[in-house]
Amino acid sequence: MRLVHVERHLIDRIGWLRAAVLGANDGLVSTASLIVGVAASAAGAGEVLVAGCAGLVAGAMSMAAGEYVSVSSQADTEHADLARERAELQADPKAEQEELARIYVERGLDDALALQVAEQLMARDALGAHARDELGISEVTSARPVQAALTSAATFSAGAALPLLVAVLSPGAIAVATVSGTSLVFLAGLGALGARAGGAPLFRATARVTFWGALAMAATAGIGSLVGRAM
Repeated sequence: MRLVHVERHLIDRIGWLRAAVLGANDGLVSTASLIVGVAASAAGAGEVLVAGCAGLVAGAMSMAAGEYVSVSSQADTEHADLARERAELQADPKAEQEELARIYVERGLDDALALQVAEQLMARDALGAHARDELGISEVTSARPVQAALTSAATFSAGAALPLLVAVLSPGAIAVATVSGTSLVFLAGLGALGARAGGAPLFRATARVTFWGALAMAATAGIGSLVGRAM
């Protein structure tokens, strides 16, 4: 009996993982920074919460729209390239077969074997073979605008809800400290989670997201304090 060798790769997660990590990180950093900046300006607790809620809703909608537009542009480019390739296959399939064979030669096959591989792959799925090996488009990496938009909006909201909840539970006098401290802990956890899901080095990913989050909150706290004094 022949055993089937099964491998688990992480590249199939790239479509939703990028949008999820970006959305959650952006929601946490931007909302925490907004809350910290408004609180540092000596605003009241109600004003801080209104700013946080507005940041959550506006940010989630902005992330969804931005992801949908950008990934749709990628999808449009992919569709245009596939349409062009389909037309070229219909116009001159022999030349397209030779083009595919040259790609395999450049990857290390000899001329005869490369031509045989190209012929067999094109007999089964000519467009799929050219999409994958000439254009670099596959089912795993193809653009999915709706998935990216929904994932970004949901994860942004989840990330933004964390500092907002801390702000609700914190007395106004210590809101800056509690929101900043807990948000850094949340960011470290998010960085570790994203690294684990994507198979990346744990410490590097955690340190990276925590550093930039701390920098963002420090900058907005400083600006909020200056504006508050000026007013």
